[in-house]
Amino acid sequence: MKRWISYPKAEGEFSRQAHCDLPEGTFEREMGKEGFFGPACHFHHKHAPTGWTEFDGPLRPHAFDLNRLEVRAASPFQAYPLLSNADARIRWWLLDAPMPALARNADGDELLFIHEGEGALFCDWGHLDYRDGDYIVLPRGAMWRLEPRQPTRVMLVEASGSSYQLPEKGLVGPHAIFDATALDTPRLDDAFAAQRDGEAGSRPWAVQVKHQGKLTTIHYPFNPLDAVGWHGDLAACRVNWRDIRPLMSHRYHLPPSAHTTFVARNFVVCTFVPRPIESDPGALKVPFYHSNDDYDEFILYHRGSFFSRDNIRPGMTTLHPCGFTHGPHPKAFAAGLKAERKETDEVAVMIDTRFPLEVNEPARAVELHEYADSWKPKA
Repeated sequence: MKRWISYPKAEGEFSRQAHCDLPEGTFEREMGKEGFFGPACHFHHKHAPTGWTEFDGPLRPHAFDLNRLEVRAASPFQAYPLLSNADARIRWWLLDAPMPALARNADGDELLFIHEGEGALFCDWGHLDYRDGDYIVLPRGAMWRLEPRQPTRVMLVEASGSSYQLPEKGLVGPHAIFDATALDTPRLDDAFAAQRDGEAGSRPWAVQVKHQGKLTTIHYPFNPLDAVGWHGDLAACRVNWRDIRPLMSHRYHLPPSAHTTFVARNFVVCTFVPRPIESDPGALKVPFYHSNDDYDEFILYHRGSFFSRDNIRPGMTTLHPCGFTHGPHPKAFAAGLKAERKETDEVAVMIDTRFPLEVNEPARAVELHEYADSWKPKA
């Protein structure tokens, strides 16, 4: 048996509620355990916790411009390996022609986030169209392929050795954020039948299988996607960010964990979508400063204007490693104090990992090395 050491106390100048009615002239910093789920302390500082003048050493925050990665690949297993640890592998894939072979990941569930493009997915369960903003969950061992109708850019997130599940929604109930009916599953429709029974069904096919990080190719004299029916409660599924109705509070800035979309072993996937900004005069209008004490934080900026960051555009990503304080850029914080904006206009995907992510060479090649200086006040 165990439990957290817990003793809610207060000292000096403090607010009665986190993220609201801060003592005049102070900057709040949250230090917590288990991301935003464990015990926490809120400090009130005279200066912004990100007001550094120099930042030297390996803990530096990172920004990567994925728009500079241009090589197309026919297989998801040839995608750019961006970041990885024992629980998650994040890749970036550019595809502009139908996959010539089927893919099967035997190392873990695969999550596809469609950053750009549209087309068709064919898999064991049938056919499903995709468009920009779609999440597609492919269970471990699924066979699948994409046929893009437009050039497609995909962020792939492998849940290595684990599975994607939905977060517990607690008091807000199972229909909050998105209803289960928003999860679309593939159909054994005419498009699937055409690829099963037509020319594509009679010619030889290869299946690339990734197991323990190594590829095996299995050849068939026919198309293995030849199901005529299925039943059960395991299937590929799709949900678009446009189907997500975010939790909101006009009096309190909710933590990023309130926007969790999927949960896997030792990491979560969150989706930030447009929402009204807090209207209560005393509530923070931007993300609060917080110490990344237990999780690495990786964000893909998908579309819109990113209200807490300067000089960030769609297709860029940031990595804030565990161990340093971060929060909004100075200009965004000042705009929040003036309540200049009434709603956000951003869509972003955040992956919070319990254990550190290793930055791989393709990401280092497109890194913006001056990113740590972006918190410095402009002269």
